[in-house]
Amino acid sequence: MDKILTDFLDNLKQRGRSSATILAYGKDVDQLFEFLAKEKITQPQALTQDHIEAFKKGLSTQKYTAKSISRKLNSIKTFCRYLLSQKIITENPAARVEHPKYDIKPPRILSKMEYRSLRDACHADPRIYAIVELLLQTGIRIGELANLNLEDVDSDKIMVRAYESHPQRQVPLNPAAAAALTSYLKFRPKTKAKAVFVTKTGRPFLIRNIRTAVDRYFKLAEVKTARVNDLRHTFIAHQLEAGTPLTMVSRLVGHKRLSTTEKYLAFVKKSEAAPAKLEEL
Repeated sequence: MDKILTDFLDNLKQRGRSSATILAYGKDVDQLFEFLAKEKITQPQALTQDHIEAFKKGLSTQKYTAKSISRKLNSIKTFCRYLLSQKIITENPAARVEHPKYDIKPPRILSKMEYRSLRDACHADPRIYAIVELLLQTGIRIGELANLNLEDVDSDKIMVRAYESHPQRQVPLNPAAAAALTSYLKFRPKTKAKAVFVTKTGRPFLIRNIRTAVDRYFKLAEVKTARVNDLRHTFIAHQLEAGTPLTMVSRLVGHKRLSTTEKYLAFVKKSEAAPAKLEEL
């Protein structure tokens, strides 16, 4: 079973799935294997719909949320489709297993007062201030920000490198973002590291540490229930509300499908007049 799981994860990598997705799928399928081991099931050919239904029920008993259970079922369904494609099994035992129903929470969109409070809270920290401004004024992903190199930065734009399954794109910098970035670069420690954002010791500032640092300033600003990714949500929502064309916003934030951007329209009051340029938050 371990060999099959390794091959499955390699297949996901070949198909361009993100490292986060591969990691999550691996943990979910391994969790299924642990359950099956208790049932004395050691071969994928013996896996049945009843086993998956029992695994699903067990997750509910363990207090997993409906959303988490649904995500784990996605992993298992993908795994079973892989087994079928490789002719390891002849029927898909997960095909008729239904996802639990749950309400999808709307994106957390910061109000002007909230993101201004966050900005005020971190203003004395040039690095975090620049990070917040870039995320808020460009809508780039935190992983894309962490991957920014000095050579990717120009006075009025940044080049967002291809990031896993996301293609390379160019994103303009408005005056607020450009000023914050310029200010930070004056204080940036001298180091051989190419990353724009680095630690005090000159090492690349990792995603998890960026999250922790920004979360700390959310607390200082007393902005509740907000996370780093909400800065991206806020950029998208406010641009659409200002009347920025849907296709432009979708392209700038790197959405693969226009429908992903369209979902935000349900949470904003779109302006009738489109602005001549991107709205500055």
